[in-house]
Amino acid sequence: MTDAAGGGPKGRVLTIAGSDSGGGAGIQGDIKTITMLGAYGASAITALTVQNTKGVTDVMPVPADVVAAQIGAVLSDIGADAIKTGMLPSAEIIETVAKTIDEHASDAALVVDPVMVAKGGAVLTPDDAVDALKSALLPDATLITPNIPEAEQLLGTNITSLAQMKQAAGTLLMFDCDAVLLKGGHLPGDELFDVLATKETMEVFSSPRIDTPHTHGTGCTLASAIATGLAQGLPLTDAVTRARDYVHEAIRLAPGLGSGHGPLNHALTE
Repeated sequence: MTDAAGGGPKGRVLTIAGSDSGGGAGIQGDIKTITMLGAYGASAITALTVQNTKGVTDVMPVPADVVAAQIGAVLSDIGADAIKTGMLPSAEIIETVAKTIDEHASDAALVVDPVMVAKGGAVLTPDDAVDALKSALLPDATLITPNIPEAEQLLGTNITSLAQMKQAAGTLLMFDCDAVLLKGGHLPGDELFDVLATKETMEVFSSPRIDTPHTHGTGCTLASAIATGLAQGLPLTDAVTRARDYVHEAIRLAPGLGSGHGPLNHALTE
């Protein structure tokens, strides 16, 4: 599943996120996704996590100056057509990431996945960093990709229906990002809905829900897949459509590893 021409990667994507020792999410999931979709992936690691399919048991943030140095090293040499952010474990790191991107790659597409809580419940972005996320990073974003709990935390409201998702997606635009993809996987039902809102349009995507516990890394994978599409020149709606299709197949083909929330099958192998 690649858009690469002439055997080489098409598009450069920098992912700025935490390392997942279990390999399903974070930097590891992002690099797998970017590679599978035919682009070149580079990384800046913001934290080391100790985790497997049963949850996160420890987190060690990377010093902010080292995060900045990683970003600067990549952008000053390789460059990036799109940047994706994931786990940003402190206000200092968030502000440093925003400043370094602005200095080195202000014209790159920026997809912000506001990772706040792991699937197993571990807090990945503390409350005191949320204000920094709102003020320093979201206004620069081409797209933000919150799930429902993240949107509820950003807005201080409850979201329990598709109608409320639409309202919330529109409200999230107040953070001055260009677009919002509000993911509806946390709502019950056999059909899964995502809402894409811009200042001009609102579009609802739907797909059948796959009944499986093996969904670890879906948010990271979706955001990095969208960033890859943008790096390759796809219009936003097309990038979202391709990314959703890729994630759906990766869930459907999940290998069933571990005894908790298992990883996706990024390779799409039958």
